[in-house]
Amino acid sequence: MTAYSEALPIHAARIEEQLRARLNPSLLEVIDESAAHAGHAGANARGFGSHFRVRIASTAFAGKSRVACHRLVYDALQNFIDQGLHALAIEILPTP
Repeated sequence: MTAYSEALPIHAARIEEQLRARLNPSLLEVIDESAAHAGHAGANARGFGSHFRVRIASTAFAGKSRVACHRLVYDALQNFIDQGLHALAIEILPTP
């Protein structure tokens, strides 16, 4: 069950902070692509905070399948998903 909260908008900086704390990435880019999805399912009236792209490299992904790496990212961001994050594109990058 999703508990969507208009009071706590989701920002790229909050997602980045959480991923840094949970996965200690060596490379991280969080992009809010919500404006490009205006009018689509899951988009909100604010024009931000619903659709994100995450490009991430972390030693936490070493030896794991792509699915397992994605699961780590989803697990790290579950509270945002519960708040209404609708779409998350994840790009796992090689650790520099």
